[in-house]
Amino acid sequence: MTMLKWALLGDAAACAASGLLLAGVAGVLAAPLGLPEALLRGAGFFLLPWAGFVALVGRSTQPSRGAVLAIIAVNALWVLDSLLLAGGAFGFVPSHLGQACVMAQAAMAAGFTALQVLALPARQVPA
Repeated sequence: MTMLKWALLGDAAACAASGLLLAGVAGVLAAPLGLPEALLRGAGFFLLPWAGFVALVGRSTQPSRGAVLAIIAVNALWVLDSLLLAGGAFGFVPSHLGQACVMAQAAMAAGFTALQVLALPARQVPA
């Protein structure tokens, strides 16, 4: 299996696990994280189909360059939004635990994004 496939499938697995956790127990996590339950649940419900898409791309024989670039772009936006969220840019400041969780998740997303960028084959130019 290529590094790109590993990066995509690892990303999909992490998204699925996070999505299940956030969608399933948002009410329990909201207070300790200092984040709105609706935000946590909404993020979880976004991550579930997103994980399916990323897994579908990762399982294809030759992942589409456009699909991989879209995944990289959405992941980069997710990291940026996570940094803004942890810093209180959306009108509320997460607890210290919430900030740590958001930053840990952003670091994982950034890591998968970096792997995907590094593993994406360079566009071949005809001779």
